[in-house]
Amino acid sequence: MTACTRAKIDRPVEIRQTAEYIASAAKDAEPKADLSMTFCDLKCENPFFLSSSVVASGYDMCAKALDMGWAGIVYKTIGFAKMNEVSPRFDILNKETTPYIGFKNLEQISDHPLEENLAILKKLKENYPSKIIVSSIMGESEDEWTALARLSEKAGVDMIECNFSCPQMTSHSMGSDVGTNPELVAKYTAAVRRGTKLPVLAKMTPNITNMEIPAIAAVNAGANGIAAINTVKSITNVDLDSFVPTPDINGKSAVGGYSGKAVKPIALRFISDMKRNETLENVEIS
Repeated sequence: MTACTRAKIDRPVEIRQTAEYIASAAKDAEPKADLSMTFCDLKCENPFFLSSSVVASGYDMCAKALDMGWAGIVYKTIGFAKMNEVSPRFDILNKETTPYIGFKNLEQISDHPLEENLAILKKLKENYPSKIIVSSIMGESEDEWTALARLSEKAGVDMIECNFSCPQMTSHSMGSDVGTNPELVAKYTAAVRRGTKLPVLAKMTPNITNMEIPAIAAVNAGANGIAAINTVKSITNVDLDSFVPTPDINGKSAVGGYSGKAVKPIALRFISDMKRNETLENVEIS
C-alpha cells in the first residue's frame, strides 16, 4: 500500500515501511526525562498542576487535564457560602497585535452546591488514584474552616489548600482581606489543622507589601507549604464612551483579579522574598 506523494517526495511512500521505521525509531529513542517530584511528602508525576480557577471547576475539565498528563489538580475553591455570580465576568488585556497579555475575572468561589463539589472530588480521586487531588477551601468562621477540611479529607483528597486570597469576595471574613491579616491567617490555618491530618497549603494574596508576614503566620499555625500567588486586584480596560471599566454589567463593574503571564514576574518576586526569609527558606512553595 502506498500513500499519495506530497512536498518534495517524488515517489510513492510505502505506508507499511514508514510505520515500521517510526516504531523502530521510537524503541531506539532516549527515555523520557523523569519529571517526578515530591511536594509536601506527596509523590507527583511532574510539577504541573491545574490551578484553582474556572478551568478546574468541574469533573470533565479536571479529568481532561489529568488524561493529558497533568500531575494533579487544585479544584476551584469550595465553601458553605452560596454565590451569585455576575455575567459577563471576564475581560482580557491585549496590546496592538498581541491578542492576550493578561486575564481579569470577577468570579468568587464555586457556585455549585458543596455536596456536588465534594462528590466530584471523590470521583476524581477514585478514577485517578495516582494523581494528586487538592481541595481548595474557604470558610467564614473557624468552625467552617474545620468542617471543610474534615469533609475534604473524607472525600479522599490528598491535600488541602486554604484560599486566604481571592480578591473578589464581598465579606471581610473571606478572601484577600483575610490574607492581609496575619492573625486571621493563623486562626483559620489552625482551624483547618484541627480538621485534617493532610498536608495544608496557605494560598497568599499578592495585594500586600510583605507576603512573608502572613506566610510565617500560616506556617507557625500548622501549614506545610505556601501557594503563591492568587490574582492581582486590577482594572484592565475602561470603556471610553461610558467610562465604565470592563466587563460592563448593566452599566456597572468592579475591581477584579488579574492573572496570566503578565503576573508571573510579580509571583516570582514574592517567592524570592519568602525563600530569602530565614523562617521560610525551607518551607515548600508552589
